[in-house]
Amino acid sequence: MNPTIVRLSAQALFGRRRGLMMLVIPVVLLALTLVVRLLTEPGTAYTEIVGELGRDLALPLVALLAATAVLGPEIDDGSIVYLLAKPVNRWSVALSKYAVALGATLGFGALPVLLAGLVNDAGNPGTAVAMLAGAVLAAFTYSGLFLALCAFTRHAVVAGLLFVFLWEGTLGNLLSGVRWLSVSAWARDLAAAFSDRIDAAASVGTPYAVVAALVVVVGGVAFAGWRLSTFSLTGET
Repeated sequence: MNPTIVRLSAQALFGRRRGLMMLVIPVVLLALTLVVRLLTEPGTAYTEIVGELGRDLALPLVALLAATAVLGPEIDDGSIVYLLAKPVNRWSVALSKYAVALGATLGFGALPVLLAGLVNDAGNPGTAVAMLAGAVLAAFTYSGLFLALCAFTRHAVVAGLLFVFLWEGTLGNLLSGVRWLSVSAWARDLAAAFSDRIDAAASVGTPYAVVAALVVVVGGVAFAGWRLSTFSLTGET
């Protein structure tokens, strides 16, 4: 990784409106969790709020915002050319961008899942920690996936939203086979491995989930590095 690129990417991320949106998403999640907790018994709608809303919706949205913010604007305005003109390894650039996106996703996506779990059911912290484990896996995977998507197309936000809502959401609920290529399913499987209170319906198995996530992360960062190398030569994305 390149410390200078990490610093500049972090400044760009939190200096844009997307940085504000990343703060709004977890705040809304925690506020909703608190309202439900105050009006109902502990543990009410735990899976729906912490799992489906927090881990499966809020977290990928944060990851999408973070990944597109650290790379997308530089490609859109052409300033990436000046960065790539420097004698910096393209894969080092991609890895640095990934590190910043991952850090933001962990902080604004995965951590709120843990907090939501503790707020919803403070008597079962082990379940919240298990949810956090799944959320961390999802954070690593989504960050790599969306970084590659951002390097591939200028319409990464639209493509990412379609992936989250159509593939992970609609098709994931209708077609059981989607779980083999679903980040949310992998995250759920890992969480279920740490807590018996988490349902791992139609599980693909924890080893598969971890290996698949690793493949996506490595492949995503490598692809982003390759695309940056191609961009530096042709000036196209």
